[in-house]
Amino acid sequence: MPREETMKTFSLPRFPRMVARDPREQHRVASSLELFFDLVFVIAVSQASQALHLELTTGDPGHAVVSYLMVFFAIWWAWMNFTWFASAFDTDDWLYRVTTIVQMGGVLVLAAGVSDAMLDGEWDTVTWGYVIMRLAMVSQWVRVAISDPSQRAAAVRYASGIAAVQCVWLLRLNLPPEAQLWSFWGAVVLELLVPVWAERRRETPWHPRHIAERFSLFVLILLGESLLASANAIFDAAAGGRRTPEIVALSIVALVLAAGVWWIYFSTQSVKLLRDRRSGLVFGYAHYFLFAAVGALSAGIETELDLLTGKVAASESILVSFALAIPVGVYMIVAWVILLRRSLPWFGSVLFLLFAATALLSAVLPTATVLTCAVSIALAVVALELFQGTDAAGARERSVDAFGLPREA
Repeated sequence: MPREETMKTFSLPRFPRMVARDPREQHRVASSLELFFDLVFVIAVSQASQALHLELTTGDPGHAVVSYLMVFFAIWWAWMNFTWFASAFDTDDWLYRVTTIVQMGGVLVLAAGVSDAMLDGEWDTVTWGYVIMRLAMVSQWVRVAISDPSQRAAAVRYASGIAAVQCVWLLRLNLPPEAQLWSFWGAVVLELLVPVWAERRRETPWHPRHIAERFSLFVLILLGESLLASANAIFDAAAGGRRTPEIVALSIVALVLAAGVWWIYFSTQSVKLLRDRRSGLVFGYAHYFLFAAVGALSAGIETELDLLTGKVAASESILVSFALAIPVGVYMIVAWVILLRRSLPWFGSVLFLLFAATALLSAVLPTATVLTCAVSIALAVVALELFQGTDAAGARERSVDAFGLPREA
């Protein structure tokens, strides 16, 4: 065989240059790799909600909430950064796929350390898992800088900014425990400032419809995890034959709450909110609170179940009730701020926020919290159906697809 043919046979696989995709590309949808990527986040969110439930019922509730928010930041920020990057530069070649799978490995490492971090204050595993994800993202930005001169300045800023902040995360592990809390929030601020700094002169060309779909899909993933965790806990309790009527009622409430979360989120065309860089940053950053609230729903259901079955003393019923009321109320308020305030008339907004406040305050009456939360979110859905998206003739707009996005021609 000629030498040229031998060398050609054993050459490395080629991959295209990583250049910016067209933000006006028609029929852009989430890829199978993106959906695969999302699956590992189910594990991380599940671990976080389980640890939150355990810490709420056996430990310090204040510490439980703070540690949950800390862990959830790592989950949300890594997911969102990949999502925005993929929207602008997804090439789906072998190197892009391998790098994404490395990021998935980092998510699994992070998930393995969630319980240690939230229950025992040991952040080493979570930090290293997070750093693995972020350094893989650095390599993606380096590839953009090499491949696309038009995006080189932003890509270099992203790569250098992310890499520098990872050094901060690793240095934080050497601090005494009392200094790790304030240093965590300092590192969070640095992470949040990287996109602002990187895109101050030139925006990366993310696709609004694709971004809206990806966020919608992640809401569905969070709801699926919440339903699964709640159902498993309810099945275990029912198998023991303990207070079956109350358990059945709680299972109905869990379904009503999940349905209400879904209905509210998908009742509007979220893509219309993604107009420019500023609106994109607000949309993405505000979703931290929305995602965290949905992720905590199963912990609230499980703590209420513990109260029903006697695993938690009746004297702690108010604390237990807040575990359900806060996620429901916070979700409704944040959903209004992000998605609904421009599409609802003032009277509809007042009603919606009144129902959200009712859900939040229901925790002061523990015996009525579960029912009040379910009724509040159901009435909020009714308010949406009555007031949202109506024109002068009072006809509801329905020109949206399954993800609340405008239908393409």
